[in-house]
Amino acid sequence: MIFRMREVGFETETEYGTLQVAGNSEYGFRPYQLMAASIAVCSGGVMRTILDKKRISYEDITMEAHIERNEKEANRITKIAVHFTIKADISEEQMHKVMELTAKNCSMVQSVKDSIEIVETFKIVK
Repeated sequence: MIFRMREVGFETETEYGTLQVAGNSEYGFRPYQLMAASIAVCSGGVMRTILDKKRISYEDITMEAHIERNEKEANRITKIAVHFTIKADISEEQMHKVMELTAKNCSMVQSVKDSIEIVETFKIVK
């Protein structure tokens, strides 16, 4: 990816359009938002793959991400909590196993696991 400086922030062209990144949310995505999105969406994609392989039917998966940052350490991300709401025919026990596999196989979670606390929880709706 090539990022080009703009008057405020930076941008890159992707096959899906222009991605604007800036320290001010008025001008684009903030870097910490992209980090949280990477963790949540990677986990969601891995979860879908696991559910498909296990032949567990599901209708919908949504994720809500909350970020904690430490202002004293350059405002670094210390924790990302991702809560999954899944509409599926799945037991709590099955879902716990799916969550374990999801965390183990998500490349973004594995990339930051030693520096950012990742907490993933779920709610099943029928």
